[in-house]
Amino acid sequence: MAFLETSRLTKRFGDLVVLDALSLDVAEGEVLALLGPSGSGKTTFLRLLAGFETADAGTIRAAGRDVTRLAPAARGFGMVFQHYALFPHLTVRGNVAFGLEARRWEKGAIARRVEEVLALVDLDGFGDRPVGALSGGQQQRVALARALAPDPPLLLLDEPLSNLDPSLRERTRRELLAAIRRVGITTVLVTHEQDEAFHLGDRVAVLWRGRLQQVGSPEELYLQPANRFVASFIGRSTALPGVVAGRDGDGRCRVRLELPAGGAGATEPSRQPVWAGIDRSAGSPGGRDGGGLAEGAEAVLVVRPECLWLERIDPLGGTDATGAEGAVRPDQADGPDGPHGTHRPDGPEGSLVGRVVGRRYGGPVTYYQVEVGPEAGSDPGSGSREGAGFEVEVLAGRAAAEEGDRVRIGLRARDAAPGRNDGSGGPGGDGAPAARAVPPPAVFSRSAEYEAIGPANGWVSGQGAP
Repeated sequence: MAFLETSRLTKRFGDLVVLDALSLDVAEGEVLALLGPSGSGKTTFLRLLAGFETADAGTIRAAGRDVTRLAPAARGFGMVFQHYALFPHLTVRGNVAFGLEARRWEKGAIARRVEEVLALVDLDGFGDRPVGALSGGQQQRVALARALAPDPPLLLLDEPLSNLDPSLRERTRRELLAAIRRVGITTVLVTHEQDEAFHLGDRVAVLWRGRLQQVGSPEELYLQPANRFVASFIGRSTALPGVVAGRDGDGRCRVRLELPAGGAGATEPSRQPVWAGIDRSAGSPGGRDGGGLAEGAEAVLVVRPECLWLERIDPLGGTDATGAEGAVRPDQADGPDGPHGTHRPDGPEGSLVGRVVGRRYGGPVTYYQVEVGPEAGSDPGSGSREGAGFEVEVLAGRAAAEEGDRVRIGLRARDAAPGRNDGSGGPGGDGAPAARAVPPPAVFSRSAEYEAIGPANGWVSGQGAP
């Protein structure tokens, strides 16, 4: 049952529409995380819930009561501000008691409630300390205790961990979630950090340009993105432009990739790889309303780094059967376990050839920036062109390639999992049992929405849209 309901909530500042007809339901006891880039409307939505801003249209209902026009005090919601807003001249106890005193609670009741909530946030014995003597994580818990002290029906958190050092943030995140679970309070939090949203939120609502793009579990957002923005904003991805070449029997959409202008295969469709993904465009079986992209339609394939394998091409003869700098022809693939990695029917028809122009250590994984295009086979000292490559994720320690190496990239078989951290690589993996299948690429229409989200050529690496 929904405890909090917003219906077509709209807010304008002059001619600027900051929140556009946003409708959301939050179940009782649920933690909902609002995630989006700066300027997406997250904080405005939270301020509308708190009553600090007045909606131009739409309604807000809490526990069945319409609170759209009520003053903040009449709503009785608890809020933790981004900068905590603690009173530096008061002790921890004085800060927590402040709101209760304003509500004219009896002194004995105030004293008992302050001790209860301080214990709740693991600050027993801290009541007499000045807040200036506390760490950032402790100050955050004082702010949380103050918000919880009046026993509010709804807790609102505005970037609650943004002021903390990264080393402290994860521990404080766990403590914050534990306190929320102990109370069982319905919570809405705003963040621009995906790790924070995924850790704290039972569900995550993605906002962009004032509109709700998708709401669901972290797994649903990552594996089943509703549109191009969600696919590019959540996690890491690469957007590859192409043309729909048909559909497989299992409903997957096959996309013939379009290599960068001037690259090998750019003028010969027979030499362009065909990679398959789930059609998630509006109107598709994997998206909305049935139907899908027709053959010949311009499309974009959004690929997660873990969907791809990478292998180094031996400069003394190696695996490059075609000599092309951009692609391997499907008819030159050499079987399901061959170096070209054509795993029919579970893999791509052909692979891409490029040059490593950058690599970045990322703990359990290493990210490789591979340039695919007309200059991919040239002198590595010539540099790379911005937007001409994409990232491939491999496990740290496999030493798959060094900067300047020519490499081949292909789609992993749909039931494969990334190999172990043991130095092995290549399209066939290392024989380790698949702990989890790699997520399939998502296919979207290359439309006006696509142009608004990313550069026109589509060869982009990174997490999100501008």
